Amino acid sequence: MSREPLLRVEGLVKDFGGLRAVNGCTFAVAEGSITGLIGPNGAGKTTVFNLITGFLRPDAGRVLFQGEEITGLPPYRIFRKGLARTFQIPREHRLLTVLENLMLVPLGQLGEGFWNVWFRPQAVRAQEEAIRQRALEVLEFVELLHLKDEYAGNLSGGQRKLLELARVLMAEPRLVLLDEPGAGVNPTLMKKLAEKILELNRKGLTFLIIEHDMDLVMRLCDPIVVLSEGSVLKEGSPEAVRRDPKVLEAYLGGQYGAFEG
Repeated sequence: MSREPLLRVEGLVKDFGGLRAVNGCTFAVAEGSITGLIGPNGAGKTTVFNLITGFLRPDAGRVLFQGEEITGLPPYRIFRKGLARTFQIPREHRLLTVLENLMLVPLGQLGEGFWNVWFRPQAVRAQEEAIRQRALEVLEFVELLHLKDEYAGNLSGGQRKLLELARVLMAEPRLVLLDEPGAGVNPTLMKKLAEKILELNRKGLTFLIIEHDMDLVMRLCDPIVVLSEGSVLKEGSPEAVRRDPKVLEAYLGGQYGAFEG
């Protein structure tokens, strides 16, 4: 018997004025998978991410995570349930250090309560030290430990993508949505980022990834969901997607070559 998918998207619709950006979008993400979400520019990929994570409310349809409906919940509640995301443009706190960026992530920190600082200082310090050690471990994993005291705003584009992944890992999620992790990243750092995604997946973390780099998608993702004009055009293995005439047609006009070779 197959298990319930970790994430299920059912019939999502989103209109912006007279434009239908997402049109009856339905797909599922199996636990333990690295699922790719691809499509031509304007296919609705990031809008789907925003609907899943609560940054937009759908006009129709629903989203289920771990069997529970989360449609329209605010982003912070969805985050607390174990579903985290990154963005096309990293949203780090530029004026804080790399280490401080990670230490801000865990929820429910005792030091955030005024009375705890006065009446439970030992507990506050102990928790802060535990969070600091966890942050250092995560930075070592993404190979940014040597930059722990650097201001986040001084990092390169690739380093900022690694920092964003590190911040997500501090939340210890069950599902991570990555929005174009390869955008603006040089080949060396992209290879490192791909290796980290694969390693985390082997440890049990599930991913849903939007990406335009087809080499990266074909290497990392199985299955792949193809969007076109806000609807699912094809869902299947990398090879099935690569050879589907409808997918090739959707990518005509600049991106067809991404599937060649």
